[in-house]
Parts: sequence; structure tokens; C-alpha cells
Amino acid sequence: MSILIDGDTRLCVSGITGREGTFHAMNNLRYGTQVVSGVTPGKGGQDVEGVPVFNTFHDAVAETGANAAMIFVPARFAADSILEAADAGIELIVAISEGIPAHDELRIVTQLDRTPNVRLIGPNCPGVLAPGKANVGIIPHAFFSEGNVGVVSRSGTLTYQIGKELAQRDLGNSTIVGIGGDPVPGSSFIDILALFEADPQTEVIVMSGEIGGDAEERAAEFASKHVTKPVVGYIAGFTAPEGKTMGHAGAIVSGTSGTAQAKADALEQNGVRVGRTPTEVAEIAVSVLAQ
Repeated sequence: MSILIDGDTRLCVSGITGREGTFHAMNNLRYGTQVVSGVTPGKGGQDVEGVPVFNTFHDAVAETGANAAMIFVPARFAADSILEAADAGIELIVAISEGIPAHDELRIVTQLDRTPNVRLIGPNCPGVLAPGKANVGIIPHAFFSEGNVGVVSRSGTLTYQIGKELAQRDLGNSTIVGIGGDPVPGSSFIDILALFEADPQTEVIVMSGEIGGDAEERAAEFASKHVTKPVVGYIAGFTAPEGKTMGHAGAIVSGTSGTAQAKADALEQNGVRVGRTPTEVAEIAVSVLAQ
């Protein structure tokens, strides 16, 4: 099994007629994902390499049975696109768009909290890859293979690097999930840890965090109480200067709160082994699976 997506995922891409939307939608399609439709207001009736385009998510769902959405529209339109997808009955929404204002993200999350059976991954994330089954997002799939290691990460590039390190050791993945690094994510580490815990294919979980906020500390406490599978951690930002935003909007440190050391300490105190480099993370995963 995998989490979030599989061979039955029917994907609708918002912004499919844009350059990036077309490029990544076609990459997903070539991988084997069922890309059944796209949405671009005013361009309904067109198609992108055979994928029909609709004016609204409601039309796309009614005509193609889409059950997942990928959001590839500019930041100023992204919130409305996400909420429209949810209103149309889409169960999984993967928001790749970056630069969405924090107040819009708050509006999205507040509304989706009141909407049952809808899960948002992102915004500002690389998406979700279930090797051998489906790819929804921009994760480069070439070096990932199907296996038993689940990966969840705030950073896109670290997701790829850790995945590559695992692949070099002949370890495959059940699912790779990039939750994004914005301050108001649609899904947290805790949300994804719970899904991996319930997934019979996943035997080891790799959690890649970074400085800023307290998501990793809260995940560490959750894992100690509710996750029976081994969890291996990595925290980026040990050399980050205090008070400086590093890459992601959520990656800011104030005093001792949110530092890489504080996060690593919290994880280790709760039974999570922490690697100091992606290479060490992969080596720990190998050793855990060998036990």
C-alpha cells in the first residue's frame, strides 16, 4: 500500500494550461498517474496533450470523476482554487503554489477544518510520490523505487537528497510526502506520521525537519506515544545564525526556540534517532531495518 495516492488516484490540475502546470502535469501523466482533467477559467473545452480542460472544478469532477487536485496557479489565485476544489468534492489537494500570503493560508486551513474528508498537502510543497503507483507534484521520480521506507519532509530538496541516499543503499519507499515549509501548512508531521503508522507497507519512517517553529518537537512527542514503527529524524539548520529566515517562511529561529539543536534533542529524548547529515540518516535507516 501507500498513503494519500495510489493507482486509483484521478488527478485534476488547476493551472494545467500554464507553462509549469503543463510541464509537471505531463510528467505525472508519463509516470503513470491518471491525469484525467485540468482547470483553467475561460479555457474550458480545450485540451492539453489530450487531457480535457474545464472552467471549474465542479465541471471537471462531474465529467471525469477526479478525486485529487494539484494546484499550479499564481499565489493570488491559489486560495480560491484550493477552496473551489474542496467544494467540488476533491478529497486530496496538493498545493504546489508558493508565495501564498499567510492570511490566505489561515483562511484556507480554517475553512478546510470545517470540511470533512478533505486533506491539503502544502502549500509551497513538492507534492507526493508513491513509487510505482502515482506521482502528484514535482518530485523527480527517477531514483525512487517501491519499498518500505516512508519519508515526510518540510524541504523539497532535502526530500530528494534523502531519497537518493536511501536509493543508493537499495532502500525503496512506500510514499514520499513533502508537506512544505510555510508557517501555516495544510498537513503537519503528526498528520503524516499517523498515516504511515497505519500503512502496512511502511516499516520505517524518515522525518526531515528544519529550524523554526515547533512542529518537530510536537511530532516527537506524538511519535513517542502513538507511533510503534522506528522513526529516523534529520534537522537542517545547525549552522543557521539566530534570528535569520533561512529559505522557508517558517524557518526562523528566535533565541533557543526552534533551533536545530533543540529539535534534535526533543526527537532523541522521545526515542527518535537523529542523523546529522542525509547520509547518516540513510545509514541509520539501513541499520534499523537490519535489526
